[in-house]
Amino acid sequence: MRGDEFRAAMSYFLEASEERGRRFSIESLANVEAAIAVLDATYWAKALALTDVLDCMPQARRDEWNKAIAERKTVAFTEEAVRPTIANLLASRRKFFSERVDGIFRGLSGDHVTNQPQGFSKRMILADVLDSHGYTSHSRAGLINDLRSVIATFMGRPGLKHYETGYVIKRIAESRAWGEWHDIDGGALRIRIYRGVGTAHLEINPEMSYRLNGVLASLYPMAIPAKFRARPKSKSKTFKLMERPLPFAVLRLLEGCKVDAVPGGGTWTIYLPYGMDEGKHARQEAERVLEAIGGVPTKHLFTFDFNPREVLNTVLISGCLPDAVSHQFYPTPSSVAEAAFEMLDAGPDDTFLEPSAGLGGLACLLPPERTTCVEISGMRCEVLRARGYQAHQADFIAWAAAQRASTTRFARGLMNPPYSEGRALAHLREASTLIQAGGRLVAVLPATLRGKDLLEGWEGEWSGVFANEFAGTGVSVAIYAATRT
Repeated sequence: MRGDEFRAAMSYFLEASEERGRRFSIESLANVEAAIAVLDATYWAKALALTDVLDCMPQARRDEWNKAIAERKTVAFTEEAVRPTIANLLASRRKFFSERVDGIFRGLSGDHVTNQPQGFSKRMILADVLDSHGYTSHSRAGLINDLRSVIATFMGRPGLKHYETGYVIKRIAESRAWGEWHDIDGGALRIRIYRGVGTAHLEINPEMSYRLNGVLASLYPMAIPAKFRARPKSKSKTFKLMERPLPFAVLRLLEGCKVDAVPGGGTWTIYLPYGMDEGKHARQEAERVLEAIGGVPTKHLFTFDFNPREVLNTVLISGCLPDAVSHQFYPTPSSVAEAAFEMLDAGPDDTFLEPSAGLGGLACLLPPERTTCVEISGMRCEVLRARGYQAHQADFIAWAAAQRASTTRFARGLMNPPYSEGRALAHLREASTLIQAGGRLVAVLPATLRGKDLLEGWEGEWSGVFANEFAGTGVSVAIYAATRT
């Protein structure tokens, strides 16, 4: 026997000799039967990992397999056993779907009245997701993973691996946001976790609970009341699916990213991992995500002028980037931003307001310590705060209305508002109420408004037209600058 073969064989004897709570003994190295049991369990684990059955089967079945492998109680790893077992598991993937739904329902806590015995409702509670030390229970996290996987199937979004919800729970733990709601999978599911008691509260879109109850009704047709099988009459106001979930392959690449601080301070880098077989398109989209959160691509890495860990954490928990169309987010090109700043006529002690700030395409020209930003996207607020700005997550119209009752006013305002449905003028006029007497407001607006007197009691001027400056759009813009008299 060659040296490498001997070492490989001995590793199974050594593993078999390990018994919890006991010291290693020389005599145990002679236990051939125990070593073969380790070998069988190891190869069963490898065989299952080569297929997608672990990702398809319900958590209860995964628990059975994991226990058999951990306790080395699998059947002998022979061709006669492996071929029919794997074939049967692969053929059972369709059946596993309904088993998953049933397993999720049975796994809900019976001690909480929120969980209804007649079927799924919008809100549910799962106990023992964390143990008394705050560590994640893989089995209970697996039930949440099953729920996410079923909902992802309803949404036409395949590809969730059986272990990935554990990453989400770990990210929530790292954020220390216990007891706070977190939207995941584009808002189809919300989760909050209580560390002390270890429970997870879940909310799903009513349309999803209706579809889950449809699966339960197919299993137990006489047990699910008609009320739980009725489609919701109206769309939920709580779950407004404004965001496009990223493919799970993209999220796996981002999960593997490494964030490093560059010596000297002030700069951070992110490397996308290599060696992960997620495909070219997934890698390209992961690169677009890193650019969207403020990274500058340089060869094989992305450079940030702020620490991107918290922002990346937000993306990995939510599973998505805010949708540009829904949020009317079109970053201001540097040429337009610089021209707008020139027209601002800023002084050394001025305070600044930047509504609809995005990632800071305009704010980057203003001093962070004297600039207040408003942005509807939580992820972009994280970027702005990481760059040192005071950032409020809110719809600007609502935020401005609330601020009018305060005495806070700004010397200068710089903005590129959303354009659809007349929002450009509405945002401009709301911003004007927050500028002090003698202050100045500069806005990037649709060129169709150019030449109009937009603010009563203000002295305004217009720039020339900027055509085809916004990537992916055919919009032309002009800059409006006005001084409050």
